[in-house]
Amino acid sequence: MELHDYLRIARKRWRTILVSTLALVAVAALFTLWSPKVYQARTQLFVSTSGGSDTTQLLQGGTFTQQRVKSYADLVTTPTVLEPVIKDLGLKTTPDALAGQITASAPLDTVLIDVLVRNQDPAQAASIANALGKQFSSTVTDLERVSSDTKSPVKVSIVRPAATPTSPVSPNAMRNVALGLVLGLLVGLGLALLRDQLDTSIKAPRDLKDVTDETVIGTIGYDSDSARTPLIVKADPLSPRAETFRALRTNLQFVDAANHPRSITFTSSLPGEGKTTTTANLAISLADAGSSVCIVEGDLRRPRLLRYLGMEGSVGLTDVLIGRADLDDVLQPFGVSGITVLGAGQLPPNPSELLGSTAMAATLKKLESRFDYVIIDAPPLLPVTDAAVLSTVTGGVVVVIGCGIVRTEHVTRALESLAAVKGSVLGLVVNRAPTKGADAESYYYRDGYAPETPPRTRRGAKAKADRESRGLAGVGRS
Repeated sequence: MELHDYLRIARKRWRTILVSTLALVAVAALFTLWSPKVYQARTQLFVSTSGGSDTTQLLQGGTFTQQRVKSYADLVTTPTVLEPVIKDLGLKTTPDALAGQITASAPLDTVLIDVLVRNQDPAQAASIANALGKQFSSTVTDLERVSSDTKSPVKVSIVRPAATPTSPVSPNAMRNVALGLVLGLLVGLGLALLRDQLDTSIKAPRDLKDVTDETVIGTIGYDSDSARTPLIVKADPLSPRAETFRALRTNLQFVDAANHPRSITFTSSLPGEGKTTTTANLAISLADAGSSVCIVEGDLRRPRLLRYLGMEGSVGLTDVLIGRADLDDVLQPFGVSGITVLGAGQLPPNPSELLGSTAMAATLKKLESRFDYVIIDAPPLLPVTDAAVLSTVTGGVVVVIGCGIVRTEHVTRALESLAAVKGSVLGLVVNRAPTKGADAESYYYRDGYAPETPPRTRRGAKAKADRESRGLAGVGRS
């Protein structure tokens, strides 16, 4: 995956990232509120040696002290020092438990010892630190004295008494919230990537690259008004969505140029992907370009084409196939010049057998000889075998892919069913493609390219001229 793929996933799954981030920030805040406050008191000790009158002796004493300080830092938390402190302060604890609250360290190349004491009671933390300094000085003096009659060569002085802390050192609210924020972003991004990998639905044309090598010959953008205006090419020919059907028409005209198919089956993997509206709008686009088109309602189970076209069809294809009617008697002209419609007719009990019969092949031959294009609206591939059967008697198949409806496994199985009968796939049409958001691509120009509307008044004309002059002036400056 490249950087723009991560950015796309982040834009698409921003809710997951936001929820994860807020959740971990809330956990960090609650942890901070519920954690007991811990205060820290600090005392500092200075270790020196006595004796020595010349420079050499003083230097040797300093070196001796620095070497000793390393051991003294470890001596601070021993029971020898802590037991007297516990007794003097009357603490109800053990040396081992008290040692867990104390940290002693010796800065490099110094004779200083820093002692830090942490406790939930700030006053008690200071008391322990000061008592610890006094007791440690006495303990070192006793340990370094060779005999009871001699003086200890090492002296420990308290150079920084412990003061009562005023603010806690733990919990650190800013640090905890910052950690929660960072962890939340990382967890949210991880969940977003996981969801994107587990989501096998077709969301955009690029998702088909991992499924098949078939060419995408058309991309139809999603339109929330498509249910109310299915024939967008006729209802609003200047709309951006209508232009995508004209682009599909152009691409289809160049598919297999050496052996251009005259009859084309339009199908999909599942119901509801938009194959019928795609078929109808493509037929209108072809007719607008001067081609003669015959639309065949090949869905003999749930026909919808005539309803979208606003036509009646009590007789149709099934009547021709069983010899009950002549082809010329059931063909109906559509309102748009150059389009003829052949409805489904009465629904038969054996659609697959009728569509794969010699009568169907003969009917297609007649239609191909009379029209430039014969477009068949077939049922979806996965529920029934009708479309696969039709692919064996037509010049090719176009599979409509509905974004947000099918998954990659559906498309794979649908194409496999066509390959099993050696059906010729002319290409894929991606329908309901997102026109905005993270999955939107640059194929769709939402603002369209309609002719400008002339201003209705002189005031409007003057305002338009002013805008244009300002625009030209800006261009000249750039």
